[in-house]
Amino acid sequence: MQNDIKLIDFLRDRHSTPVAQIKEPGPTQEELDEILTFAVRVPDHGKIAPWRLVVYRGDLRQKLGEAFLKLALEKDPEMTETARQAELNRFTRAPLVVGVVSTAAPHPKIPEWEQVLSAGALAFNLVLAAQAHGYVANWRTEWIAYDDAALDVLGVKPGEKVAGFVHIGSSDFPTPDRPRPELSQVVTYAGEV
Repeated sequence: MQNDIKLIDFLRDRHSTPVAQIKEPGPTQEELDEILTFAVRVPDHGKIAPWRLVVYRGDLRQKLGEAFLKLALEKDPEMTETARQAELNRFTRAPLVVGVVSTAAPHPKIPEWEQVLSAGALAFNLVLAAQAHGYVANWRTEWIAYDDAALDVLGVKPGEKVAGFVHIGSSDFPTPDRPRPELSQVVTYAGEV
């Protein structure tokens, strides 16, 4: 019964910490392995694992930022210094970033849409698993998830799509809750007038 109360409190208070407020430390390798193990426990019709995870950490994050800046400058050579720094810091804002990559493809029995939904469930489960381990997390996409050249730099293969990049770390920032939808605006009961 005590665990149920904790889970209810966890779900009631769950929120995403802004990426700019995420800092060291990040999870140890042992914690990360456990977080990732929990994250992949998602609905997966047919048990085909239509997704994969890519962990970006260490010095690679800065190298990726340099690549993102180069690509962004090709599109907008007049970028401000603030925008340039944002590209350089895109993956260094948190101790680690986990890419959730959807590998959804035509299948004789499993609708592709269900495969895509499974990748989305994995991304959110990753956020929850990180938070359950005492870390903060934020699920983002941003332009790099939709740019072919950036996807190539990130190791995303042709035909794959990024469901999100989950930034994981620590924070002492008191994140205020954001407005949530009123149930009356988003819930209907079938058969009732």
